[in-house]
Amino acid sequence: MIRQLLLSEPDLRADATPALSGAFVLLAEEFPTIAVEPLAQAAHAHVLQLDASQWRAPGFDPFEWDEHVFGAAAGCPEGNGLALHLTGSPREALAATALEILTRYQGLVGRRNADSEGPLFDAILARHLALHDLRKPLVVADYRHALDTWQWVLRLAPRADLALQIAALFHDVERLLSEPDARVEHHARDYQAFKDAHAARGADVACSLLSDVGVDDSTRERVRWLIGRHERPEADVCLTLLNDADALSFFSLNASGFARYFPLEHTRRKVVYTLGRLRPNQRWRLARVRLAPQVRRLLEEAIGAVTLPTTQQESA
Repeated sequence: MIRQLLLSEPDLRADATPALSGAFVLLAEEFPTIAVEPLAQAAHAHVLQLDASQWRAPGFDPFEWDEHVFGAAAGCPEGNGLALHLTGSPREALAATALEILTRYQGLVGRRNADSEGPLFDAILARHLALHDLRKPLVVADYRHALDTWQWVLRLAPRADLALQIAALFHDVERLLSEPDARVEHHARDYQAFKDAHAARGADVACSLLSDVGVDDSTRERVRWLIGRHERPEADVCLTLLNDADALSFFSLNASGFARYFPLEHTRRKVVYTLGRLRPNQRWRLARVRLAPQVRRLLEEAIGAVTLPTTQQESA
């Protein structure tokens, strides 16, 4: 799990933490469990050095870093957290870059709240992991997306209840049955009908699985309801949050790989479809996401003349 963000500026004393100003304020708000500290504070952590100038380079596709970062996390000795040591930019620029990097790899942060602490959620996470054959690349992508969607839920709603967090984890569980080796969604004649059927089947699968780990009937039925409708935003607050989280996860994590796998026309359709699931007042977050060049072009095309806001205040 990622626990620290390390800086090594000459003016940063080993016994001090950087002042929270500018982009660091947003970083602290969005990732409250990540400690921003001097490099000297990296004791007992596995340190991964990342060059921020590479991340910011024109034409960079964040997909290129994925196996490096996810692999480093997988290789951490048991009990040791992963610390990201960012270099290559002034501190304020590093903060903005760190926000983008942590957003892409937030599935490795593992943030929880009062509803997801404790042995029940440990069992839920273990059951969820056991469903995934991580020898299969598409299943790996689904697993990472599930964790990422869960983390987006907690960023959007830090007090999210247990049912919403479980729904985020299991919302695409049906794909483990229908698309573990090859995707077929681009062959669907009616894309919305295809997605609705995916959601309905996944709701039943998730509900059955959750009974094995002791989730109570009321919570299971709420999870079933959320997953069964998660492809269509509705007035329900939790369902809206699930749609936002799923859409944001597509853009912040999945879109690069999606564009590499699918034909251009289907990627264009997916971008338009997913943008439609994201509430306008959450679009400011897309300006804090590092997109592959092709995905950015398609997103700008989908938005049209609308300029993405760069701050939450601009989207109000």
